[in-house]
Amino acid sequence: MAECLNMESNTLNRDNKRRLLASQRSEITEHLIYEKLSHCTKDPHNREVLERISADELRHYKLWETHTTTEVKPSKLKVWIYYVIARVLGLTFGLRLMEKGESRAQVDYCKMVDFIPAAEDISKEEYEHEKQLLDLIDEERLKYTSEIVRGLNVALVELTGTIAGFTLAFKNAGIIAMAAIIAGVAMTLSVASTEYLATKTGEGVRSPLKAVIYGGIANLLTVLFLIFPYWVFTDIYYSLGFMAFNAIVVIAAFSFYISVAKEISFKIRFIEMTLISLGIAGLTFAIGILVRMYLHIEI
Repeated sequence: MAECLNMESNTLNRDNKRRLLASQRSEITEHLIYEKLSHCTKDPHNREVLERISADELRHYKLWETHTTTEVKPSKLKVWIYYVIARVLGLTFGLRLMEKGESRAQVDYCKMVDFIPAAEDISKEEYEHEKQLLDLIDEERLKYTSEIVRGLNVALVELTGTIAGFTLAFKNAGIIAMAAIIAGVAMTLSVASTEYLATKTGEGVRSPLKAVIYGGIANLLTVLFLIFPYWVFTDIYYSLGFMAFNAIVVIAAFSFYISVAKEISFKIRFIEMTLISLGIAGLTFAIGILVRMYLHIEI
């Protein structure tokens, strides 16, 4: 904030008013987002904090309105998008995406503080919102992140390698898909049983059944997504390339989710998972070539 105080004095010119109107729209939009999220949050503490932040955002909106003398409508699309994201992907993920937006908004508050002193207080409150959000959530699905990671990793590493090997060994899309389904189902059952036993014998409050659900579903969905190209295309090499692309999509999506929800570096996790998964696939592809060359088996 010291940097803000050193800025040259501004007047509420057209440029400044445009900034205020943008912030005003952002505040009323975020007010509605927090309000809607508070209504669907069962935890009393989380709900109380969300309601308080929602009230603060509304107060900020009204303050800007006294300076712009203009009523601004919220972005209904943004309200809907963040509400759906929070409901589908989790409150933690949705709120941390909101956080990133608030961090960018503080730059605008910094520019306004010389001609609206109250902007400094709003900037501090926005920072407090960010801190509260960091400590707010004790979300169930994040307790089972390790199970989801294992479910994804097993499918990405083992099945990409298995499918790559099948591609050279069988050279028939239908047979490859059938063999991959059998291997994938066996893999999902293996993951589910492993998660159940690991959670059952471990310490803590995590449910073995929920560990099976999170780990098993993550594995099964990834398995189906990876096999999908072999059901659609007859060219096995095109299917193999599409399967590798699907694996990268899964890795990118999960890496982004974890990087936002748990503040882990997206780049490091993405590169690590991609190199391991595609490296194993390339190795088993080479093994498939050797099997065909030395065993002289044609299917």
